[in-house]
Amino acid sequence: MPITATDDSFKTEVLESKIPVLVDFWAEWCGPCRIVAPVVEQISNEYTGKLKVCKLNVDESPQTAAEYGIMSIPTLAVFKNGQVVETVVGAVPKERLLSAVKKHL
Repeated sequence: MPITATDDSFKTEVLESKIPVLVDFWAEWCGPCRIVAPVVEQISNEYTGKLKVCKLNVDESPQTAAEYGIMSIPTLAVFKNGQVVETVVGAVPKERLLSAVKKHL
């Protein structure tokens, strides 16, 4: 199950994580975000212990979204050791998202 990240918890949940983190930058009103949400949840369940998955609502946490230059949503970013190592923009198929994630596990 994805963890909800916020401006306040982002540093702890994402930047200080010992394992890679997939962050789904999304918003309630975003249709493509709703399309990709089940895929993000599947990946979260399949990679428990190897990959942390967080969802950050850009409307509720605009500071973090701005800090990472999120212009389009959904943006899915892979963080490793506190740095963005891969970014995927848009509602992409599961295979595309997994190929972005797997190389950083």
